Amino acid sequence: GEAAERVARALLTAGPSTATDLAELLAMTPAGIRRILGGLMDSGLVVAHDRAPYGPSPKRGRGRPSSVFSLTPQGRAACDQSYDDLAVEALRFMSEAYGPQAVEAFATQRANRMASAMVPDGATTASPHEVAAALSLAGYAAEITPLGGVSVQLCQHHCPVVDAAREFPVMCEAETAALSNVLGTHVTRLATLAHGDEIC
Repeated sequence: GEAAERVARALLTAGPSTATDLAELLAMTPAGIRRILGGLMDSGLVVAHDRAPYGPSPKRGRGRPSSVFSLTPQGRAACDQSYDDLAVEALRFMSEAYGPQAVEAFATQRANRMASAMVPDGATTASPHEVAAALSLAGYAAEITPLGGVSVQLCQHHCPVVDAAREFPVMCEAETAALSNVLGTHVTRLATLAHGDEIC
């Protein structure tokens, strides 16, 4: 239903969230959100965790800790209206006709073009927040999580090309290299949606 779709899309955009977080975001009651989440869990579209599957652990208050809900791969696929079957077929053809180096060249060109659009005029690099904003505009639902005063974690809750990246990991590798260049620092990828993780 419409309410379930709103909750699922909120999880897609905001990432793993508690029922209270979702209730505030969607202006609904926590009880109503929990009922919808129960139905989404029964359908295999949402899973509950004791804590967020990435980032720092939230501070615990009194009482029982709140469950954190996130979309399963099936849940993300249900939200995605732009299936990349055509892209996968095209990449398969490129690989078979011209070799894997053709797919690698395409992945590198795509990642570099996307990354170059993130750099503000007159600059040579972009800030993590500028990168996250550009990725979100491109459909990646990205956000920045500070990790102490030393580094940040760039989280992508969605990947518009996840099916292509699942079959052709070079898509993720090229994106990581391009992000490293545009940020002007080393980037380590801790997880990917393409490998079945909850987040990139």
